[in-house]
Amino acid sequence: MLIKHNPNGIDRPFASEITPREVFESRRHFIHQMALGTIAGGALMEMATREAFAQSATAQKLSAKANAAYVVVDKPTAYKDATSYNNFYEFGTDKGDPVKYADTLKTQPWTVSIEGEINKPQVLDLDGLRKLAPLEERIYRLRCVEGWSMVIPWIGYSLAELIKKVEPNGNAKYIELISLADKRQMPGLGSPVLDWPYVEGLRLDEARHPLTFLTLGMYGEVLPKQNGAPVRVVVPWKYGFKSAKSIVRIRFTRDQPKTAWNLAAPSEYGFYSNVNPGVDHPRWSQASERRIGEDSFFARKRKTLMFNGYAEVASLYTGMDLQKFF
Repeated sequence: MLIKHNPNGIDRPFASEITPREVFESRRHFIHQMALGTIAGGALMEMATREAFAQSATAQKLSAKANAAYVVVDKPTAYKDATSYNNFYEFGTDKGDPVKYADTLKTQPWTVSIEGEINKPQVLDLDGLRKLAPLEERIYRLRCVEGWSMVIPWIGYSLAELIKKVEPNGNAKYIELISLADKRQMPGLGSPVLDWPYVEGLRLDEARHPLTFLTLGMYGEVLPKQNGAPVRVVVPWKYGFKSAKSIVRIRFTRDQPKTAWNLAAPSEYGFYSNVNPGVDHPRWSQASERRIGEDSFFARKRKTLMFNGYAEVASLYTGMDLQKFF
């Protein structure tokens, strides 16, 4: 295997190092067969069934052209890790809850209402969203505020393409991203941990930045339910909770949106939530991170990079005190 090294000491693998879907499915089949024929069958059967819950084995492929301008040097996270270790509180607060319970989410039919301070409000279904702009694959780092990270190949297009289509008027300063909140499909909505629906927001110039990605798939397939199907955004220089999942409304507003985590704990989750190793969470450091899939006893934590390594967004915050506007 050829490996390139960058100044941060991070290795760059070939894209083929992402665990292929068929390999993951073969593993699942092996576990299933073992479960049928061994004394430990009960536990293994439970494991096989749990892994199969949220994503069908016949997940729809989603073709997209790889965009060489958005390939990071880090080794991509294995598919099985990216789809089984998730924060998606609408399905429970444990990392394993989304893959266990998100099978109840109905992603067809699905519409996204685009409204507010725009000249062309509209409602788009999934077909309309997929045809709005050419789909491309980008490999982004994802950094969670909890101190762990992943590297994921997403499929979609710049959110700027959609923004251009709806023509924001002169009053539009922010966008508000609103997720589905349906108790019939989302058992976690019984939890008082947040005020539902889940709401996130961006300044309009942040939303227009080419890195901000309207995402419809990952690893060459439509988004798994536990990862925010059927449509989410990915904002790679911000902590993961800014990348709203299962979006049903996008509102353009004059005023800064009241976001879910900022309302729940404003001293811990600021509106901007840029990855910033110099601003600790009140209860833990943000200076380093644990890369999912590198969990061996001897694995070292990685140094967290300002803006998660996406230095090209720094100009968005020129003159801002990023200690105050965290």
